[in-house]
Amino acid sequence: MLKRSRVLASAAVVALVSGLDAPAWAETLQEAIALAYRTNPNLLAQRANQRALDETVVQARSGLRPTLSASAGANYTRTWAPDTTVNGVTIAGDTDTNGGNVGVSVSQNLWTAGRTTRAIDQARANVLAGRENLRDIEQTVLLSVIQAYVNVSRDMEILRIRQENLTVLQRQLQETSARFEVGEITRTDVAQAEASLAQSEADLANAQAQLSSSRAAYAAVIGQSPTDLEAAPALPAVPTDFDAAMETALGRNPGVLAAIYNQQGAEAAVAAARSEYLPSVRATASYGGSTNDLGDLGELTDRRSFQAGATLSVPLFTGGLNQSRVAQALERANAAQIGVEGQRRAVLQDVSTAYAQVLSTRSGVAAGNEAVRAASVAAEGVRQEAQVGLRTTLDVLQQEVTLRSAQTALANAKAAEYVARASLLKAMGQLEGPNLNADLDVYDAKANYDHVRNRGALPWDGVIEALDRVASPPIVAASDAPDAPIDSQLKGEVVRTAPRN
Repeated sequence: MLKRSRVLASAAVVALVSGLDAPAWAETLQEAIALAYRTNPNLLAQRANQRALDETVVQARSGLRPTLSASAGANYTRTWAPDTTVNGVTIAGDTDTNGGNVGVSVSQNLWTAGRTTRAIDQARANVLAGRENLRDIEQTVLLSVIQAYVNVSRDMEILRIRQENLTVLQRQLQETSARFEVGEITRTDVAQAEASLAQSEADLANAQAQLSSSRAAYAAVIGQSPTDLEAAPALPAVPTDFDAAMETALGRNPGVLAAIYNQQGAEAAVAAARSEYLPSVRATASYGGSTNDLGDLGELTDRRSFQAGATLSVPLFTGGLNQSRVAQALERANAAQIGVEGQRRAVLQDVSTAYAQVLSTRSGVAAGNEAVRAASVAAEGVRQEAQVGLRTTLDVLQQEVTLRSAQTALANAKAAEYVARASLLKAMGQLEGPNLNADLDVYDAKANYDHVRNRGALPWDGVIEALDRVASPPIVAASDAPDAPIDSQLKGEVVRTAPRN
């Protein structure tokens, strides 16, 4: 309990880096990414969901294979009846009969008009869509890691600025009080210094609270409390041209790719529904036997039988069920096609927003650097001028506030610019683990699929699958919904909603 309390306290309470008792877990962004990649609950849950989705292909392919079943039974019969006499011989009416039976049956689909193979196609498309959803969750988690890491680094820098400001103002108050004692300045100057110091103490408390919040968010996403974080490394380069960013996003964004695979799965479902109108052929065989012991009559019967054959099943009337299923599948395919258009619009919005933020924050960093440089020069000059009586105490205090505000704004601008570039990479579908940490032990979703897809396979699976595709309903593209101008542009040349650099 004590150990757990210390861990939670280190996540929620701000302490100076030198005074932390917790071990140094994730001190670099790469280490934080690796830890979250291995342990983040959202990511682990999505991987488990994907492995469950892989099993749908195994279940669909089971339709290519035979089903084998065995049965056994036993029975006892007691019959009460009057005795009868035949030719002077009395036959007891009461009888006891014992019996038993065993049997084995096997059934194999030979042709289902595409019911089985179109279900396999649908399952495969859903697995591919699931992989893209997993990519999306991975990139969302990685963006959260970057956001949390940068926020802690930013807030630690702001806390340092606030502590430095407090030290400067404490010294300023001491100097002001000393000058007041010798009559160089008035009581008003001392009050101004005291007010600035009080505000600085409040700013320091706010900075500590903000850092505590950022540290808690870091622990929630990454799984450990932050300690002495190193400077975040450079991210992969982002395009300087909006068209290039948008073109990459339309081809790589996991949301768009998942929507496309969902559409393919929905179109396969339409073909599967149409196959219900067609006949199917199944081969069956059974072998079994039964034994009956007539008890007092002394008779024992023992029978064995074997039966084999093929069954052709032709649906003639289903009360509108098949027609309804086809209509339902068509509408779902239409919805999936519309979903692709919606995802393209969402990507356009995400890329445009992130690209604009990159340009804006980049300018903010440049302006912030210049503001800090100028404010530092001005603050030093005002302090020197105040010593010779050319500036008042209020001038010194106001310039100190200007300098600290510029430093804080620069820290915020640098953090925002870093996150904006990460957001643009995510919108483009390129904020992936290996791109951020070359040594990352990458989770391969395809490996599990390759491992389980042939579970229960038999040598003739390929033959049955090829036969089932013969004369099966083809997969037809879903009807394209009417396009708005932006949809037509997204299908063709890349739209432009942001200026060039």
